[in-house]
Amino acid sequence: MKLAILSRAPRAYSTIRLREAAIDRGHEVKVLNTLRFAIDLAGPEPDLRFRGQPLSSYDAILPRIGNSITYYGTAVVRQFEQMDVYTPNTASGIGNARDKLRALQILSRHDIAMPPTAFVRNRADVRPAIEAVGGAPVVIKLLEGTQGIGVILAPQAKVAEAIIETLHSTNQNVLIQKFIAESRGKDIRALVVGDRVVAAMRRQAVGDEFRSNVHRGGTVERVALSAEYERVAVRSAQIMGLRVAGVDMLESDEGPLVMEVNSTPGLQGIELATGLDVAGAIIDYIQGEVAFPDIDVRQRLAVSTGYGVAELLVQPGAGIVGTSIGDSGLLERDITVLTLNRGSTVIPNPRRSQVLQDGDRLLCFGKLDEMRSMVPTRKRRARVRRLPKPAAEAGES
Repeated sequence: MKLAILSRAPRAYSTIRLREAAIDRGHEVKVLNTLRFAIDLAGPEPDLRFRGQPLSSYDAILPRIGNSITYYGTAVVRQFEQMDVYTPNTASGIGNARDKLRALQILSRHDIAMPPTAFVRNRADVRPAIEAVGGAPVVIKLLEGTQGIGVILAPQAKVAEAIIETLHSTNQNVLIQKFIAESRGKDIRALVVGDRVVAAMRRQAVGDEFRSNVHRGGTVERVALSAEYERVAVRSAQIMGLRVAGVDMLESDEGPLVMEVNSTPGLQGIELATGLDVAGAIIDYIQGEVAFPDIDVRQRLAVSTGYGVAELLVQPGAGIVGTSIGDSGLLERDITVLTLNRGSTVIPNPRRSQVLQDGDRLLCFGKLDEMRSMVPTRKRRARVRRLPKPAAEAGES
């Protein structure tokens, strides 16, 4: 395999380890400065130049795109994608993860538990937002922050308002997030590769510091994750469109709360804490995908007119709760169940005798019209209407 590591830091621990792991496995690998690429859109085929010269062919790339070059870096990754060069992290996935607000919006849509969070811009909306996440103390996060920089703990609502007002005056966008006191300055970093967690560590803040980042002096230790934490980590990375990611989670009384999904996770802390060859696991995964690539089933099957892939929720109204897949009528309607998801359990290619339960999620391939007919009408979210206050009470003259 011929691999290019896109990195501006060839002497960084992570870059060195990834290069060593590739060489140890007999691969040809080069570290290429992301900013030295030129995107060529003039020819009949998508192309790239490096240092002014035509780029030789590569089987795969491994993007290590820093925050400061996200826009250009993702453009380069996207061009590699157009050239059919494999990448474990797509340009879209990197962009999703790099924008903290977008990342949280995507994760919340897929029922990933997170600390209660609000995003506002108007001064009048700040206090209601603080109350909406549970009141002070709150954590204030700059959307552009990294490695714990731009993360502030405000002990009182008035202090939080003052900090947010100051940051807004400098055109900074901030998130307001509930402070999870029971985490006690600790969090979990799970390193996801493909569909599994290859290593995990617990980070602990030092002294009065509440940020557990290693760059803030936090300590690390190896940790064995429960099935629930592993499932949340893997699902979060895949929802973001990443196959190599660091998923940061808080240990709350309600279970894992996802704080962030990092598309360029550092390897030094987690390899030293766990003693595991994380770099090797990443290279092995890329090699496997180059040899036998994953296929986006939805895109490939879209050429079959009227057919596609969709997820069906088993509900009492559908009339199939308590019946087996064979007796449910799905096969007669030209619908094939590819995967059954029941809570944290995934059953691939379930048997016809598998009995369906309320709440099961079925990933199916079949006639789109038939599958649409099985989806109940979506209910609109009920909204509480408040009566307008009297003019005097509202401060009107």
